Amino acid sequence: MSSAEALPLHYTLLPERMPPIPEVQRTLAQQQAADAICAGPRGAVKGPYNCILRSPGLTTPMQQLGAYIRFECKLELRINEMAALITARHWTSQFEWQAHEKHARAEGLADHIITAIAEGRRPDNMAQDEAVTYDFVSELLARHGICDATYARGIKQFGEESLMDLMGVVAYYSGLALIMNVARTQIPGRKDLPLVPWPLQMAKA
Repeated sequence: MSSAEALPLHYTLLPERMPPIPEVQRTLAQQQAADAICAGPRGAVKGPYNCILRSPGLTTPMQQLGAYIRFECKLELRINEMAALITARHWTSQFEWQAHEKHARAEGLADHIITAIAEGRRPDNMAQDEAVTYDFVSELLARHGICDATYARGIKQFGEESLMDLMGVVAYYSGLALIMNVARTQIPGRKDLPLVPWPLQMAKA
């Protein structure tokens, strides 16, 4: 086999640690938190909120933050979704990637950019705001901070308010990704992985 040929990837999906809580098993506080989510723009308890519902006190502020990030923040939705994808790829959050890949395409993020992010490389032929977003978010996740040059580019492109929203997107989806990685949240009806795990995340045979 040539070095260019990819080896087949074999994997087993581990059982969820925090599956959805049936309504009949919810506490009063859990049901009240679930009702608040269902009454909002999400319309249902799903994905990470099936896990987070175990702490009703955390559920309400998290979903309020998420509602702002998804539906109210000042970033153009194409950029919002791009930042979500970069974050999902960084943490290899399968559920998060599946959810935001389709949103990103719907908001006009080019297929070649989505593919490059999935493969862990810097996309070619990005618009200026996309390039600034990629460099800012990637540096923030990799180095846990931002150098002066990257910060200056971010401020020039977005201004303070939208740059703060960009950081909020990264922080929010990082939090959800970590929760779902621990909970082993699965994608309903899907048995494959939309993202290939990084080598260090693969179990030895």
